[in-house]
Amino acid sequence: MAERIYMSSPDVTQLEEDAVIAAMRSGWIAPLGPDVDAFERELAERVGVAHGVALSSGTAALHLGLLTLGVGPGDIVVTSTMTFAATTNAIVYTGAEPYFVDADITTGNMNPELLRQALAQLRDGGEKVAAIVPVDLLGKAVDYTSILAIADEFGVPVLADAAESLGATHDGKAAGSFGRASIVSFNGNKIMTTSGGGMLLTDDAALAQHVRYLATQARQPVVHYEHTDIGYNYRMSNLLAALGRAQLSRLDEMIARRREMRELYKQLFREVDGVEVFGADGDEVDNVWLTSILIDSDVTGWQPADLAAAVAGDNIESRPLWKPMHKQPVFETLRGVLNGASEQLFERGLTLPSGSALTDDQRSRVVASIDRFMQG
Repeated sequence: MAERIYMSSPDVTQLEEDAVIAAMRSGWIAPLGPDVDAFERELAERVGVAHGVALSSGTAALHLGLLTLGVGPGDIVVTSTMTFAATTNAIVYTGAEPYFVDADITTGNMNPELLRQALAQLRDGGEKVAAIVPVDLLGKAVDYTSILAIADEFGVPVLADAAESLGATHDGKAAGSFGRASIVSFNGNKIMTTSGGGMLLTDDAALAQHVRYLATQARQPVVHYEHTDIGYNYRMSNLLAALGRAQLSRLDEMIARRREMRELYKQLFREVDGVEVFGADGDEVDNVWLTSILIDSDVTGWQPADLAAAVAGDNIESRPLWKPMHKQPVFETLRGVLNGASEQLFERGLTLPSGSALTDDQRSRVVASIDRFMQG
């Protein structure tokens, strides 16, 4: 059987290998060092904020960001239901209650009007909303213009989950620069990777300092080990930061490769009734991390699962869009303001190979496999 084609495998080159080897030879192996410091500076500069704190994962960045905003037991954090579980898990770690807001059907991102409705209902019920965590779905930034205005109206801080959107923009500003702070992820399948890792980005020096303090076991600045707070072992290693610096230097190139794949899908499905490339309008400001299609089976006569099975037969990976958090067994008892949009996207969506590491031959294999299925 032909080699497996993944949706978004890591895109690493000799540049990354050389960077990691140089970091190893420098002697800075521990979770601190010159590459960590430089990576924080360079990514913060790229995004346009003053401070970056490199951490072990995007989930860790969410967790510490929420704690630093004062989120704790008895609080409510309003968040997107159309997301990966890590967003909701991080809220639960703090002891707060996640409260779900449904999606804008055209983007999958948090629906601003439903956010307003949720905040009004909770305020009128006398409940404390400690933070809002909107999620940039599949690399497209949320409508921060509306979200931040509503958050200001209700006096609630925003921690932006930009795990999937590094390199995207909204209204001319980079994803990762919105709210009191934003987080990004460098997981192995993301637009750029440090194998595992993430970063909190902010203009708030005190917030960044406190996140860094919590991430290093909340150790007090004395010779012996002194602790007055519960801390966490969440810092990024110098080796992974070296990998991240090399990846960051190639970010625009990798986005361009993903955009080429998106254009191939647009051409492939342009004349196919009942199939559309999800969120393709305005994708010039998207980082095109993953490309998904929406399928109207009443028109096509086939389901997303049928296409998934066909490409799987050619050893090609695909996956449904995120199953909404309010439909997950672990979270299904939680509250929210829902309109069915995220459920519809989950039912109709299929994500296809999108990575920048795809070779021309692999791209051709994917297109040919899909075309064979549609020709039936």
